[in-house]
Amino acid sequence: MDTIRVKINGFEYEVPAGSTVLEACHTAGVEIPTLCYLKDINAIGACRICLVEVQEAPDSGRPAHMVASCVFPANDGMAIFTNSPKVRENRRMTLELILSTHKKECLACVRNGSCELQKLCNEYGIEDENAMAGDTVPYEIDRSAVHMYRDNEKCILCRRCVAACEKLQGCSVIGANARGFDTHIGSAFEWGLGDVACVNCGQCINYCPTGALSERDDTQKVFEALNNPDLHVIVQTAPSVRVGLGEEFGMPMGSIVTGKMVRALRMLGFENVFDTNFSADLTIMEEATEFLDRFKNGGKLPLITSCSPGWINFCEHYYPEFIPNLSSCKSPQGMFGAVAKTYYAEKMGWDPASIFSVSVMPCTAKKFEAERSDYKTAVEGLRDIDASLTTRELARMIRKAGINFTAIPDDEFDSPFGLGSGAGTIFGATGGVMEAALRTAYHALTGEELENFDLFKPIRGTEEIKEAELTINGVTIRVCVTSGLINARKVLDMVKSGEKQYDFIEVMACPGGCVNGGGQPIVPASVRNFTDVRAVRAAGLYKDDENLPVRKSHLNPDITRVYDEFFGEPGSHKAHEILHTYYEARKQY
Repeated sequence: MDTIRVKINGFEYEVPAGSTVLEACHTAGVEIPTLCYLKDINAIGACRICLVEVQEAPDSGRPAHMVASCVFPANDGMAIFTNSPKVRENRRMTLELILSTHKKECLACVRNGSCELQKLCNEYGIEDENAMAGDTVPYEIDRSAVHMYRDNEKCILCRRCVAACEKLQGCSVIGANARGFDTHIGSAFEWGLGDVACVNCGQCINYCPTGALSERDDTQKVFEALNNPDLHVIVQTAPSVRVGLGEEFGMPMGSIVTGKMVRALRMLGFENVFDTNFSADLTIMEEATEFLDRFKNGGKLPLITSCSPGWINFCEHYYPEFIPNLSSCKSPQGMFGAVAKTYYAEKMGWDPASIFSVSVMPCTAKKFEAERSDYKTAVEGLRDIDASLTTRELARMIRKAGINFTAIPDDEFDSPFGLGSGAGTIFGATGGVMEAALRTAYHALTGEELENFDLFKPIRGTEEIKEAELTINGVTIRVCVTSGLINARKVLDMVKSGEKQYDFIEVMACPGGCVNGGGQPIVPASVRNFTDVRAVRAAGLYKDDENLPVRKSHLNPDITRVYDEFFGEPGSHKAHEILHTYYEARKQY
């Protein structure tokens, strides 16, 4: 690797050639604050917090000048000053200008403690009364979307959300409206997020540095249900939550906190705590059966997975011609809710209407999914899911209940939906749904159990688009795995043009899969720009999978029991009635 030598605050360092000043300083252990910069998607130098002084040719005698370090290239021999009086004063003034039109309600803000603006103001000793006088421009909070709200009085116009929506998700439903002091983030014609083709993925929330964007908070609704003696309040937790929740309590990224999570949920008062891995395995049984039926009998191919509600929304809005390709399976969240209010209600002798089914998901689109008209159980008038919480919302409930998360002992999920293991845990990583399905399809095609999972290495990892041709028992299956909806666009366009032919496609709306979902713990840009969050969290899921006694969905004893006792066999009429759904084309405006 080519390198250059630079001097940073008087010390010489060797840094990679081609680095920006920001990257060069990070390599040397010197951090420069940013508010707008996001590596690869938002290098616009707009916020001016990252200004530093540089002398490009120190021996020339020319004075140092200010540059935006996030976009300015580091050159050999350059002298960089990140902590001079001029730099500190400039940053302080910029923060005061931002605060002059900012809604300063930090104590009540959902991002109190994780706000990047708040952190910088604290570091630079800025107090509200010393900030430059100014009034916030009055904006009505946009609550039109099912999954989130937007408060433009807290927006600092960093445009990170705009970049995430356009460059990661390919939706571009938000942008900068108006000009000058009237500039604000909005949608076309000032329509609300609920009136445009927003797919509810929540990636804009993940990248927002302040409290301008946040998920709809359903914690009070769940607390009220927990306090209702007439309800059986049960909860399921998705695989990615167990490798994300610990971050909310200061634990290292990717920590597996399954046992503490289960204990915390019991302490909150849930009657039963179940593992969504069960219904992920159930999804695989139905989806693998559906795939093999289409593959062998000339059905509509490629079959495209349906586990990601953000992706389903995207398909319905932007690529309705692919709706016939979608698997008819409900997502694991929906399948669990449906089983809880049918099979489990019957098993327990409960009135299905007395079950309040809660899900904890890494995803904001699950809130929309829970309210879809087609996500209802076979019991008339009942929804599969009564409340869907994000990982962040669960953390708020735990803190509000005074539970010391890191100090509590581990606990185990309840049976019959939590102790059997299977392949469901890898659903949270891109490629995981495909691998889990193929582990079971291998058995169906060969009658044997696969022992060497290296067969699936080509579809693991965080690459944007992964392809493979897998030969099983003389049968070749062409598969594709992608995550991030901008990449889904590329794949679908290649399929439409005939450039690519696949039999089976997995799409996850969020880049890297559910581990990087819109409801996961907020990761500041200072970490996100230099750490592959997706890979770290996904590694936790694959580690969890390696330690399971059963790693295939069809061998999960809870799964075999529910088919023996209730559904009969995968793809049965009863299974279709309860576990499958339909999709519909949606307008973009």
